[in-house]
Amino acid sequence: MPIGSRSRPPRRPRATLRPLVVALALLTAMGGVAAPSLAADPIARPVPPPGLGEFMDALAVIESGGRYDARNPSSGAYGRYQIMPFNWPSWSRKYLGARGPQTPVNQERVASGRLSDLFHRFGAWDRTAYWWLTGKRGPRASWSRPATRYVDNVMAGFRLRLNTPQRGEVRRLDDAGDTVRYAGTWKTATHRRYAGGGVHYATTGGAAFGVRFGGRGVRIEGPVGPTRGRAAVYVDGRRMGVIDFRARQFRPRAIVFSMTWPHRGVHWVELRVIATPGRPVVAVDRVVIRG
Repeated sequence: MPIGSRSRPPRRPRATLRPLVVALALLTAMGGVAAPSLAADPIARPVPPPGLGEFMDALAVIESGGRYDARNPSSGAYGRYQIMPFNWPSWSRKYLGARGPQTPVNQERVASGRLSDLFHRFGAWDRTAYWWLTGKRGPRASWSRPATRYVDNVMAGFRLRLNTPQRGEVRRLDDAGDTVRYAGTWKTATHRRYAGGGVHYATTGGAAFGVRFGGRGVRIEGPVGPTRGRAAVYVDGRRMGVIDFRARQFRPRAIVFSMTWPHRGVHWVELRVIATPGRPVVAVDRVVIRG
């Protein structure tokens, strides 16, 4: 199974959900439900943390398929974020200034306020997602398997949204960012000419690097030179060939792989290190995505 692949967990009853694949297909059109503007909101609100909008969209897909009118017949959880009925009165008073109806605008205001508070409390989006499901906090090692899969699915959608530039835009992902994935043993090296000052590198066969993104094109940049090895490249699960990072002279920033598509879509690109005696080093520096 390629790194980054996930399965949906069994979990407490919720409103009927659209399959995640349908939501991701909708992302291909880069549409989705835009959160209403909060610019005119007179209520004092928590400072929105980075990535709030993308996290809310990813959470909504898992909770309700993005529907503002979704209702769970068993628990009474309602709306795009499936807020429990016993939470709405106190949350709406806090984030709206008074208890209000669960309109789409109010759902967005209450959820954004509550999720911002949770992020500031826990300092991470995965812990925020865990609390949203369970109402608890705790180290990842204590999470149940269903809860872990739930969080992984939310975070996969979150990373995809962060990795999806608008049409015509370009997004650059650093090798140290949390929207790229690694498997196996990877270390870091520094050089003044690396993007961001550093790269991730591996010397063991089977170590893998991958990224899921939305757009029309992608390229992977990394250093090449006499001591560099090889890696197999996979696109959407299909092996496309082998990249040889060997070159006569060291170049800290070379384009080692690029691909374009005629239409915008969601893709997964992965490099798997091939053990190469005498020149085992494979490094990645940056991923550039074209919307």
